[in-house]
Amino acid sequence: QVQLVESGGGEVQPGGSLKLSCATSGFTFRLYYIGWFRQVPGQEREPVACITNSDGDTYYYRDSVKGRFTISKDNAKRTVYLQMDNVVHEDSARYYCARARTRCTAPQYEYEDWGQGTQVTVSS
Repeated sequence: QVQLVESGGGEVQPGGSLKLSCATSGFTFRLYYIGWFRQVPGQEREPVACITNSDGDTYYYRDSVKGRFTISKDNAKRTVYLQMDNVVHEDSARYYCARARTRCTAPQYEYEDWGQGTQVTVSS
């Protein structure tokens, strides 16, 4: 059974840091791109970051998080991380991870097996 489970969310002050985890199981991890997305109620879900499959080092970041967020993975643990530094109020959202077979910039409908998400709230 394929599973992607997000964790690590919580409340953080502006300028603070948080590290999200996406633990995966049930599929050949090295064959898939793993993406992080976020959604605020009433708004469309948006891509945040993505990391390439296998041992490649190709990443994607949306412009608003470049220089502040870092995506990484541990192949042995089958886990993808999203290190969020210098967070701002606009980073408040529910964060989801999902997998894609073709590329990081694949449209969202090509992403599969979305997790339940983890809530990040940036509050002073």
